[in-house]
Amino acid sequence: MKLNTAKRIAADEFKSGISRVWVDTNSLDQVMEAASRQDVRELIRRNVIQVKPKKGNSNARLKKRITQRSKERRRGPGSIRGTKYARFPRKDRWIKTIRALRDELRTMKRENRIDAKTFRKFYVQVKGGSIRSRAQLVQHMKSMGYLGEQK
Repeated sequence: MKLNTAKRIAADEFKSGISRVWVDTNSLDQVMEAASRQDVRELIRRNVIQVKPKKGNSNARLKKRITQRSKERRRGPGSIRGTKYARFPRKDRWIKTIRALRDELRTMKRENRIDAKTFRKFYVQVKGGSIRSRAQLVQHMKSMGYLGEQK
């Protein structure tokens, strides 16, 4: 049988591609004498025909790149893909801000630094977007006299 035919049959037996089939060059005459699929199976059993291991792609470079990024490397202007708001959408920024401000208001209410009425007043202001940070919230409350000399 031709070498290509033997390789094709072996690939079928291994359930792999033809390129992964390896034939021992010292035993080519035995491969040529094989006449059936059963003969090819026998050659496989005797390790005359073998399958090469799958080639895997290494993750080493990826892991190195990830560790560098965690150290704030590789983030220069040449690496920026996408617009400002594609990289950090407005909605995500809003969620981050609003959660922080609402958390601050809840903490103040829980610690009895403000009453429920004040809480509700500033909660609505925060939702309206007139207050942009925790520091601004505290400063605003102090200037309006809702907070004493705390924090």
